Amino acid sequence: MKKLRDVMRPGFLVSVQCGATVAEAVRAMVDRNVGIVAVLSGDRLDGVVSERDVVRRVVDRGLDPALTKVEEIMTHDLVVAEADEEYQSAMLKMDQANIRHLPVVSEGRLLSMLSIRDLMRVELHAQGEEIRYLHEYLYQVPSGMAPG
Repeated sequence: MKKLRDVMRPGFLVSVQCGATVAEAVRAMVDRNVGIVAVLSGDRLDGVVSERDVVRRVVDRGLDPALTKVEEIMTHDLVVAEADEEYQSAMLKMDQANIRHLPVVSEGRLLSMLSIRDLMRVELHAQGEEIRYLHEYLYQVPSGMAPG
């Protein structure tokens, strides 16, 4: 089974420091085309701010994103995964917590952020491999010679 460290995308980590405004966090999301930013104190993960957080906790309440600090709206109680966890475990955590993004840590240090889309790609690839194997087994077709 694949571990999260095997499926993490290098550089897929957008963050802002505590004290940043919501407007700065949104600009970081837009610039990197992501739906979530990690909020750090130095290199320690303090929380996350998602698009949903911005809509529900800023826009819906009529707050000014340029004046609102990320720590006022961020999610503090985080569900995280260890880099050496299997990807199915991470998918289960995300499903149970009803979240779309999962911070990946190792020894308390933030390494990456995975989306449910990232994990679904891994799952679809694994399912395709299993289907190919079963097809070869059922039809006794040598690997690489399956009919198209």
